[in-house]
Amino acid sequence: MHKLKDLKVYHKALDLTKTVRKTTRAFPKDEIFVLSSQFRRAADSIALNIAEGAGNASKIEFRRFLGYSIRSGFECIGCSDIALANELMDPGAYDQVLAEVNEIIAMLYGLQKSLNR
Repeated sequence: MHKLKDLKVYHKALDLTKTVRKTTRAFPKDEIFVLSSQFRRAADSIALNIAEGAGNASKIEFRRFLGYSIRSGFECIGCSDIALANELMDPGAYDQVLAEVNEIIAMLYGLQKSLNR
């Protein structure tokens, strides 16, 4: 079992949940049960899957859950693209979310690779 609290990527994922919540608070109210909700769930899913995977004794299972986290990261990118295209998100917020997500995805790929050894 991995020490969840020692994983830097886990803390980065928690920070992303804050960024996404701050960003989606500015979305119109009619988006609260649509894109806002989906975006928040995708961001939360990154951290939650890291946590669930870290709780496994098996490296194979941990790698699998890291894969789910990576896919949720790409979902966050899709949500950001939709928000920007529909003018729900300003370009500065978009750039910030993308930078955070891309860093997390890269870290997750690295962690997955390290588990292969």
